[in-house]
Amino acid sequence: MCQHQPACPTADSADREAALPVAFHPEQGWSLLCNGVLLFEDTGELLPDGQIIAPHRPLGTGSVVRAA
Repeated sequence: MCQHQPACPTADSADREAALPVAFHPEQGWSLLCNGVLLFEDTGELLPDGQIIAPHRPLGTGSVVRAA
Protein backbone atom coordinates (compact mmCIF):
# COMPACT_ATOMS: atom_id res chain seq x y z
CA MET A 1 0.00 0.00 0.00
CA CYS A 2 2.73 2.46 0.95
CA GLN A 3 4.05 4.71 -1.80
CA HIS A 4 6.60 6.51 0.43
CA GLN A 5 10.35 6.25 -0.05
CA PRO A 6 11.70 4.65 2.00
CA ALA A 7 8.65 2.48 2.47
CA CYS A 8 6.81 2.56 5.77
CA PRO A 9 6.79 -0.53 8.02
CA THR A 10 4.37 -3.25 6.99
CA ALA A 11 1.27 -4.08 9.02
CA ASP A 12 2.87 -7.26 10.35
CA SER A 13 6.12 -5.64 11.52
CA ALA A 14 6.79 -4.72 15.16
CA ASP A 15 7.08 -1.00 14.32
CA ARG A 16 3.84 -0.82 12.27
CA GLU A 17 2.69 2.28 14.20
CA ALA A 18 5.53 4.28 12.61
CA ALA A 19 3.75 4.27 9.23
CA LEU A 20 2.43 7.60 7.99
CA PRO A 21 -1.25 8.46 8.43
CA VAL A 22 -3.33 8.78 5.27
CA ALA A 23 -6.59 9.60 7.08
CA PHE A 24 -6.77 11.29 10.47
CA HIS A 25 -10.02 11.71 12.41
CA PRO A 26 -9.25 12.87 15.96
CA GLU A 27 -12.90 13.74 16.55
CA GLN A 28 -13.69 10.04 16.06
CA GLY A 29 -10.52 8.77 17.74
CA TRP A 30 -8.82 6.94 14.88
CA SER A 31 -6.23 7.20 12.12
CA LEU A 32 -5.65 5.05 9.04
CA LEU A 33 -1.98 4.40 8.40
CA CYS A 34 -0.55 3.85 4.92
CA ASN A 35 0.15 0.20 5.77
CA GLY A 36 -3.60 -0.41 6.25
CA VAL A 37 -3.57 -0.37 10.07
CA LEU A 38 -6.40 1.44 11.87
CA LEU A 39 -4.84 3.05 14.93
CA PHE A 40 -7.19 4.14 17.72
CA GLU A 41 -6.50 6.90 20.25
CA ASP A 42 -6.58 4.36 23.10
CA THR A 43 -3.56 2.70 21.34
CA GLY A 44 -5.63 -0.26 20.14
CA GLU A 45 -5.20 -1.37 16.54
CA LEU A 46 -7.10 -3.17 13.82
CA LEU A 47 -4.83 -4.84 11.29
CA PRO A 48 -5.78 -5.26 7.60
CA ASP A 49 -6.33 -9.01 8.11
CA GLY A 50 -8.91 -8.31 10.84
CA GLN A 51 -6.61 -9.09 13.76
CA ILE A 52 -7.26 -6.94 16.83
CA ILE A 53 -4.38 -5.58 18.89
CA ALA A 54 -5.53 -4.61 22.38
CA PRO A 55 -4.67 -1.14 23.72
CA HIS A 56 -1.12 -1.03 25.06
CA ARG A 57 -0.70 2.27 26.86
CA PRO A 58 2.32 2.48 29.13
CA LEU A 59 1.44 2.20 32.79
CA GLY A 60 3.43 4.99 34.37
CA THR A 61 3.27 5.84 38.04
CA GLY A 62 3.44 9.58 37.38
CA SER A 63 -0.31 9.97 36.96
CA VAL A 64 -1.45 7.69 39.77
CA VAL A 65 -3.29 9.54 42.53
CA ARG A 66 -3.39 8.07 46.03
CA ALA A 67 -6.24 8.63 48.43
CA ALA A 68 -5.30 10.17 51.78
